[in-house]
Amino acid sequence: MTRITTRTWATPLTIGSFLLISATGVLMFLEWERGLMTVVHQWFSWLFIIGAGGHIAVNLRPLKNHLKSSWGKASVVVFVSILALSAFSWGTITGPQIKRPIEQALVDAPLSALASVKRTPPEYVVQRLAARGIAADDRQSIGELALASGVDENRLLAIVFALD
Repeated sequence: MTRITTRTWATPLTIGSFLLISATGVLMFLEWERGLMTVVHQWFSWLFIIGAGGHIAVNLRPLKNHLKSSWGKASVVVFVSILALSAFSWGTITGPQIKRPIEQALVDAPLSALASVKRTPPEYVVQRLAARGIAADDRQSIGELALASGVDENRLLAIVFALD
């Protein structure tokens, strides 16, 4: 019977998850975010962290030796600095920064306002929801409907904006 060691699973997990996270990251950078790509990128990055942690554990002595070198020290300083600097916007407003406030505004707005954004009559939005078993009136918000119906806010927004 083959013994499963940390090296047995850590290296393939690190390689496979690195390829996945790199590919999805590049595609997201190029703004080609289809299907579950962003979700896969975010959640499967945990596998990369686990694999890298195992890989580090197996190769701890070489890592320590590398970190004693000037290149090793410089790489830590550079990447920790980039991480620290990335916490600031430096006056730049990015898509991810405004995504949450926009989503929250849509969730809190009455259906009549969403219909206006969609350039459709409020009755049409109410009918789309009713066709899926969700009773609503145009004064209710997506947030209120989610609580009342038990349907996820994103799913309700998809129904309103005809993404389903």
